[in-house]
Amino acid sequence: MSVQETNKQICRDYFQAFLARDTAWMARHIAPDFVRHDPGLPFEVRGPQGVAQLHDALLPAFPDMALPLLDFVAEGEKVLVRLRVQATHTGAFGDMPATGRKIDIGVLDLFQIRDGVLVEHWALLDNLGMLKQLGALPQ
Repeated sequence: MSVQETNKQICRDYFQAFLARDTAWMARHIAPDFVRHDPGLPFEVRGPQGVAQLHDALLPAFPDMALPLLDFVAEGEKVLVRLRVQATHTGAFGDMPATGRKIDIGVLDLFQIRDGVLVEHWALLDNLGMLKQLGALPQ
């Protein structure tokens, strides 16, 4: 398997580990100095513990979260993943109480992988669309 195909598989595995809160996988495949660049988050995601913290912030609000993976583009150490976040808002999300509404938003995630370990992540989510779908903003 090529490095690019291996890196794509690491990204697939990342999303499975995230949904399952598989901290053992995270400890093996996320660098201690890993950073997720995400302007929509009120906290910094660093290292495997930061990814677990992100899980703990999102999954109680959206416990049925599904992450359909649509496209992968790999070159060198980087993999771009196009996916969707589909979920029902049944728990508090920050200061927003549960609405019972469904969300379905687009995401572009760019990962940098070095020697089989995630070292950096740039996340672009349709946060505006999500807030509209949750009723926090007018359609």
